[in-house]
Amino acid sequence: MNEAFFSRLSMMESAQEQLLGRANEPSAVYNGLYRRYKYPVLTAAHVPLNWRYDLNEQDNPFLIQRFGINAVLNAGAVKWKGKYLLMARVEGYDRKSFFAIAESPNGVDNFRFWEYPVQMPETSEPDVNIYDIRLVEHEDGWLYGLFCTERRDPGASETDQSSAVAQCGIARTKDLLHWERLNDLKTNSPQQRNVVLHPEFVDGKYAFYTRPQDGFIDAGQGGGIGFGLAADIEKAIIKEEVLLDRKQYHTVYELKNGLGPAPLRTSSGWLHLAHGVRNTAAGLRYVLYMFMTDLHDLTKIIHKPAGYFMAPEGDERTGDVSNVLFSNGWIRDEDGRILIYYASSDTRMHVAVTSEEQLLDYILHNPEDGFRSAASAEVVKRIIEKNKKLIALRLQPALEKNSLNGNLKK
Repeated sequence: MNEAFFSRLSMMESAQEQLLGRANEPSAVYNGLYRRYKYPVLTAAHVPLNWRYDLNEQDNPFLIQRFGINAVLNAGAVKWKGKYLLMARVEGYDRKSFFAIAESPNGVDNFRFWEYPVQMPETSEPDVNIYDIRLVEHEDGWLYGLFCTERRDPGASETDQSSAVAQCGIARTKDLLHWERLNDLKTNSPQQRNVVLHPEFVDGKYAFYTRPQDGFIDAGQGGGIGFGLAADIEKAIIKEEVLLDRKQYHTVYELKNGLGPAPLRTSSGWLHLAHGVRNTAAGLRYVLYMFMTDLHDLTKIIHKPAGYFMAPEGDERTGDVSNVLFSNGWIRDEDGRILIYYASSDTRMHVAVTSEEQLLDYILHNPEDGFRSAASAEVVKRIIEKNKKLIALRLQPALEKNSLNGNLKK
């Protein structure tokens, strides 16, 4: 018996079990809007050992990792039969991604992957890479997964082995185990990424939030969050897209933006979480921002706080692609608690916990962008003046009391 093999395997199993069973802790830093948690909820180290290693000592005497995992990121989310599920993008050393579902009893820790990764069917034109799935429970009774399907650009030269064409892949399931692959979404845009299915019918049709762009990386004349309708989900075709949230100069979404998870219906409107991208001297910076659309006109933004909702902090800023936050999954509990799942720097998954009440307060009352420095300064001035009046009102009883006491002494 290879004692070194089994000794190392035992240490690896013990370390992973300790990681999987570790209780997560709310961060001590709290901004009144959401609370981050101390530990990532999913990392490459969470991936089961028997996915990565051949555990037969005869075939793998040095216990070498046979299939390396580079990152676990950009997970769709759904609460299913009382469990919190993340359908994560698992990226191997080979740069290919596949989907795998991890389950937690409480949504903040103890996430464990199911026995096998998702076996996503292919279309007649096989995907080279698939990633960033949005899970949507639709009113038609199916649970849909919309994801990016990437293939090499057929028009690229032999010297160019990085140009790609991205489109929206669509699959559906009733049990999260068996998936039916439908035709890729067709639009007038040459590239589509970050497409999200609206959870309800609109005028009897399937509604999609899109992100049309001219190129794989650069949005070009495209960019912004679009909206379109398709009569048939099995062969979904959008003939007309309306841009409901455009990229905007000198904002956190100046370069491009895209919707995150499917919006949440509230009494005030549809609550949206999105990512915005701007260019910096250090490269692209991805942050999360929010807005609300009208309950009846989904193309009409009725509230949109200025700037970002969440940006990378601390260790979140480092990883495979640094200075990035990305979210494509959240879960609203029956009591109004909302768990926001986000990836940092294309490397690991985190959770932040808030509530519908807090998000509505933020959306409805935080000031919108004035798009000028003078407008920003004016907002700060108004807040200062409001607080000065508040302080004066609080001091008024004490001043009146002092004045009364002075008169009595006279």
